[in-house]
Amino acid sequence: MSKKGVAITDKSLPPTPRFSEERDHASLTAPEVYIQQGLIPKLVSTPPPEVCVTQGIERTFEGLENKSNGYDPPTVLVNDPIMPTRRKKKRLILITSLAILVTVALAAGLGKGLQKDTRHLGAPSRDLPWTPLNASAPLPKSNVKPTDWRGRSIYQVITDRFGPSGTGNPPCDPAKRQYCGGTWQGLIDRLDYIKNMGFTAVWISPVTAQLNEDTPLGQAYHGYWQQNIYTVNSRFGSVGDLQALSSALHARDMYLMLDVVTNHYGWTGNSSTVAYQKLVPFNDAKYFHSYCPITSNDYLSNQTAVEQCWLGDDTVSLPDLNTEDPFVVKTYNDWIKSLVSVFGVDGLRIDTVKHVEKPFWSGFRSAAGVFSLGEVFDGDAAYTCPYQEQLDGLLNYPLYYPMIRAFQSSDGDMSALSLAISTIQKSCRDPTMLGTFSENHDNARFLSFTNDTHLNMNVIAFTILAGGIPIVYQGQEQGFSGGNDPLNREALWTSSFATKSALYTLIASLNQIRNHEVFSFPKYLNFSTSVIFTSDHDIALRKGQIVGLFTNSGANGTSYNVTLTKHGFEVNATVVEVLSCKNSTTDAKGNLRAAVQQGMPQVFYPSAALKLSGICYM
Repeated sequence: MSKKGVAITDKSLPPTPRFSEERDHASLTAPEVYIQQGLIPKLVSTPPPEVCVTQGIERTFEGLENKSNGYDPPTVLVNDPIMPTRRKKKRLILITSLAILVTVALAAGLGKGLQKDTRHLGAPSRDLPWTPLNASAPLPKSNVKPTDWRGRSIYQVITDRFGPSGTGNPPCDPAKRQYCGGTWQGLIDRLDYIKNMGFTAVWISPVTAQLNEDTPLGQAYHGYWQQNIYTVNSRFGSVGDLQALSSALHARDMYLMLDVVTNHYGWTGNSSTVAYQKLVPFNDAKYFHSYCPITSNDYLSNQTAVEQCWLGDDTVSLPDLNTEDPFVVKTYNDWIKSLVSVFGVDGLRIDTVKHVEKPFWSGFRSAAGVFSLGEVFDGDAAYTCPYQEQLDGLLNYPLYYPMIRAFQSSDGDMSALSLAISTIQKSCRDPTMLGTFSENHDNARFLSFTNDTHLNMNVIAFTILAGGIPIVYQGQEQGFSGGNDPLNREALWTSSFATKSALYTLIASLNQIRNHEVFSFPKYLNFSTSVIFTSDHDIALRKGQIVGLFTNSGANGTSYNVTLTKHGFEVNATVVEVLSCKNSTTDAKGNLRAAVQQGMPQVFYPSAALKLSGICYM
């Protein structure tokens, strides 16, 4: 049984996991590189000496071993009272010049050059710090308001599995849980593949430096086992590469969403083996909750344990940050503010929200200053929706579960899906700011439940048009069918980035009509989705001027007609079904007759509103 008492069969959804994606697999990033504090200061306010990111500083760029027992500060010669004034000035000029040279070199990609030869060859490579000083200048401040995300559609990327740099196609077996070679540059090179599907935002994996070991559970290609929040994961590229990705997206009028983790760090081994001094900047056990495992019963009745006990297991443990501690809170708030600034971030996807106490989130969201979309991995709207009081939006898990059950077979329950929509609208502060999805990196792909491609087309169409902010997971447009993690994390390059596939063109058409509506009918953004029809196999929704008819009758289903009312179309009006470009006409009473054939989804739009849209040759 799932948490909410729904029986699970081998062809239905797994229950809400007791260890979510944070059990994910480990990292083969490299020894961290820190810049000497005397030349390049930290971005955040200086913590107490015992919790300083300078612990473990490398003295050169040549990969010397990190220190583990404190920081030997550089000699600050310009403050030597014995030195004559003239010599002080010369030393000051010399040190300032060296600092500028180091900064310029890093900003120009020196770090990238140092790691370029090994990053894609499976060898560990150095992870690069990202303070504003060594990342050239912060990118222009995002002027995107959280509510601007209502009009966007998001394409979710696992950075390591989207695209490698260059034209090669490295082998990638998701079952092995290893780095496969995707990079930020590989994403830059293929942004038009995403844009041409009509997406207007990209969500990428966490960018911070990860656990270094190759564990029995694999490597941290996914990004959820961080060990240093001040350093980028050099497997994906350099500071400059990530800034270039941000700029490339903004040049296409697309938004950048970063995945971030505040709940935990990653460690190879059980809780008793954690070497806290290696966790930057929280390098002392006092900044973490004492070890206790989260049990299945805790998810039902012990929220304190959910927030203060640890995810993970004895193979890879996930030390749980004490986010009630003032230093942890301030450090995280300073960090997220600077991260957003340095990389021109427009929005955040926040991991493991329910595992952190609610008061933390309002301050974190305020410090970030951008749209915050939280992951509350629970299908109960009564449990999930209250988190929207602290965050702008949430991943819509209360809709995900009934949606998948409704469409995965012809026995799916459309009335339960309709009820879920109503419940969410009553329970959540603002349903238009929820992220609607049918696949992601934590849940089995839809085609692992069924091989009926027409059912898949319906669930994709529903995802994009049901309301909220649509999110499509990479590979969904290519019909990938991987099951639970890690099998649902296939390398996209195995599809050759095909743009003629039925699903790619379907998604492009769905985004096109939604983008047109956003542009031409501004009321759409705040328009509440309404269910205007349900039957044993069908559900019809209206949002703005778009009416979608979705079915679970399947590719082998019989043909039949349904009559739609409450759609908002005028009487005797010409209406275009935009996926087939066929016209229909409402009758004198305003009824719209729709023919369901071969279980295909249909999307209706007033013909008069399509002028100059380019849709269906209008």
